[in-house]
Amino acid sequence: MSSENPTIPDGEEFWYLLDLLFRLDYLAQNIQVTLSGEIERVTVSDALRKKMNLANDLVAILCCPDTKQPVAIADEALIEKMNGAIERGQLKNCAQKPVTEKLDGGLIRSDKKIVYPVREDIPVMLIDEGIPLDQVV
Repeated sequence: MSSENPTIPDGEEFWYLLDLLFRLDYLAQNIQVTLSGEIERVTVSDALRKKMNLANDLVAILCCPDTKQPVAIADEALIEKMNGAIERGQLKNCAQKPVTEKLDGGLIRSDKKIVYPVREDIPVMLIDEGIPLDQVV
């Protein structure tokens, strides 16, 4: 047996191991396994769109910063439409600036005219960041 210490040439295997550990950690957080060992639920999202994770208690106390109307979680179909418009460069926020970053989710005002973006599970409840829905066809 050789007593040489293994080396990592050019760091390739090292980065590969870090990537593998990151993926295993991600899967461990997003898979629920029953006592029998069967996978019960898997929450996987692709790199372009992450699943939004907001507590219902938080949503219940939030309101539109402009009109004080209540907000609710926007459905996934609407968010997908909005992300398509963002990709095409067709979406502007209330400050008339182009929206360039895709949405993980959104909070829609009760009159269904404005959506406030949610990115990385953080609702962006600023008047200028609201996105008017009259632009989404």
